[in-house]
Amino acid sequence: MSTQRITVQVDVEATPQQAWDAFTRDDAVVVWNHASDDWHCPAASGDLRPGGTFSQTLAAKDGSVAFEMTGEYTVVEPPHRLAYTMADGRAVEVGFDEQPDGSTRVTETFDPEDTNPLDLQRAGWQATLDNYRTYADEFARSR
Repeated sequence: MSTQRITVQVDVEATPQQAWDAFTRDDAVVVWNHASDDWHCPAASGDLRPGGTFSQTLAAKDGSVAFEMTGEYTVVEPPHRLAYTMADGRAVEVGFDEQPDGSTRVTETFDPEDTNPLDLQRAGWQATLDNYRTYADEFARSR
């Protein structure tokens, strides 16, 4: 694995608690967890506690390919900090930081994998986080 970590971030029009809920609830993850419109997340489940595990199914909408992203939560500090280790050993940290204007900055920092170029990984994670922002903004307005 590369020793260079990648960071992506978005600001959402939500409180840290609303941003946290939109990021961690299984029924929310299945809505926003995809990098492009030809993919989706048909299933997500997680035991949101240190040592708890999660599983998310990511699949092409045409049914041509699917895979499971699994891992274990290592830090669960609602509504400010979440960390987990994916099954392949890569670490991910997520921060939810309230901004002076009342929005919340969500920052993901992750260990890249060795298969794809770093810029492609950054773009994919950023696209997924952009989908999350759209969902989180709507989620917060509905509360």
